[in-house]
Amino acid sequence: MARVLAAVALLALLSVGLCEEKMFLQRAGTAFNSRSYKSILSVTNGEKFGDWTWPEMCPENFYAVGFSLRVESNQFGMDDTALNGIRLICAQDGDRSFLYYIESHTGYFGEWSHTMYCPSGYLTSFQIRVEPHQGLFGDDTAVNNIKFRCSSNPMLEGPGMSWGEYGQWSQECQDGGICGIESKMEAYQYGLDDSTLNDVRFHCCSVPQKVGGTAD
Repeated sequence: MARVLAAVALLALLSVGLCEEKMFLQRAGTAFNSRSYKSILSVTNGEKFGDWTWPEMCPENFYAVGFSLRVESNQFGMDDTALNGIRLICAQDGDRSFLYYIESHTGYFGEWSHTMYCPSGYLTSFQIRVEPHQGLFGDDTAVNNIKFRCSSNPMLEGPGMSWGEYGQWSQECQDGGICGIESKMEAYQYGLDDSTLNDVRFHCCSVPQKVGGTAD
């Protein structure tokens, strides 16, 4: 009986592994930064600390179909940083078996959330939740959360923190979807008040027209 149970357990592990192998995820990094884009999406409520870092782009003909967030939970009196990073998941022609991810610069605190996907189509616009500057002796967290709209209409909200308020929506990618990211990041403050992610902007790329219509 023990051998039978061990064999069943082994088969279960192998089947899980085979299921996981159906989706391949690879970091794109800066390898595709020469990709041309149509426009840049931005908002007006980002915070002032830090500098704009390097952009990262999805490969040619790949577009962002989902995202995950690196979030530090409530530190209960210690230094809070809230949202530390945004990771975009890039797919080609709706095929989600082979994916790339891009994230530009990311802060050091918190854990990555599960990935949220558009049911179809691409991410096309965004809105960020920002806590304004808390003054000389306050605890700044800057960007706390983000929402995206999909070309198939659903709105996705990340599992970020709740400090601050949402600002206005960005403009929308026309005839395409989000294909790149660039973040405004405050460098590590070595024991002083860290705010990490202060602002973000996204690149839009057009989707090539297909015979008989356009890609969704």
